Amino acid sequence: MTELLDIFRALADPTRLRILALLREMELAIGELAVVLDQSQPRVSRHVRILVDAGVVERRREGSWVFLRLAQDGPVGETIARADKWPFSPREALVIAHDARRLVAVRTERAAAAERYFAEHAAEWDAIRSRHVAESEVEAAILAIMHNRRLGHLLDIGTGTGRMAEIFAPTARRITALDRSPEMLRIARAKLAGQPVPIDLVQGDFLNLPVADASVDSIVIHQALHFAHEPDRVIAEAGRVLRGGGHLLIVDFAPHEDEEMRTLAAHARLGFSDAQIRGWFASAGMGLETSQTLEGGELAVKLWLGRRRSDEDQSPVAQGSDGQRKRLAA
Repeated sequence: MTELLDIFRALADPTRLRILALLREMELAIGELAVVLDQSQPRVSRHVRILVDAGVVERRREGSWVFLRLAQDGPVGETIARADKWPFSPREALVIAHDARRLVAVRTERAAAAERYFAEHAAEWDAIRSRHVAESEVEAAILAIMHNRRLGHLLDIGTGTGRMAEIFAPTARRITALDRSPEMLRIARAKLAGQPVPIDLVQGDFLNLPVADASVDSIVIHQALHFAHEPDRVIAEAGRVLRGGGHLLIVDFAPHEDEEMRTLAAHARLGFSDAQIRGWFASAGMGLETSQTLEGGELAVKLWLGRRRSDEDQSPVAQGSDGQRKRLAA
């Protein structure tokens, strides 16, 4: 455990206090910090290393980028969370306010980078969207199927542009948005700035989720399962991290024969059947609670909602009740 004295030593520097204030606003890369602070990257790196060694700041790698954020958990995180009540002097407050204004340039550049990426890939995405029902209808169906269900800590697997995290932000307690692509995570970071719920953007693979067992309350996999050569393993991995009673929502295509999707958008699978999803859910300790089909265009969009069995579901009382219900239904 970090000594309290080490924490205060780490903070006893004007530049490091400025870094702390900036990271309270958003996660930043070393280069972005250097721009706002108007200092060289090596100098900023030295200050960051001191903060990391003291446990005040955490590093998180995304491809070739390393993002920094304030410690989230434990005594250090609790101490830093009260930084808005620290007695900054008028001069210190002016410097921090000046840095906050310069931070606007970082936000603007992130948004511009996202727009450039969209422009470069617009033709591909438009070609895919034109083959199925409007996205607005898909999103309406997603919100309807998850209505009144406890989202809690939501894991968005294959977040892409962050759209699912964005529409669920008003009702989730916390969101972890995961994607394999650093480029997509940078787009999501620009889109999700300022949301009313804590959102962690994490680079990772859906076959090996960097998430602890039974640690999330709900999961959404929106138009990402078709990239998996082994979708059963993706669902099994999702089942591993889902708490008992939690829900997994998969949004993808019904079986189709549009081979162009393999070359146009690198789809490994051309849709999924209800029987496939039901079987994979069962193997992962989940039951298929409901499904929905959205017709329109060449490709039908499917929604499958699974529920992880809880300890209560496994109890003799619950099993007896299920058996009684089945006998009455017969």
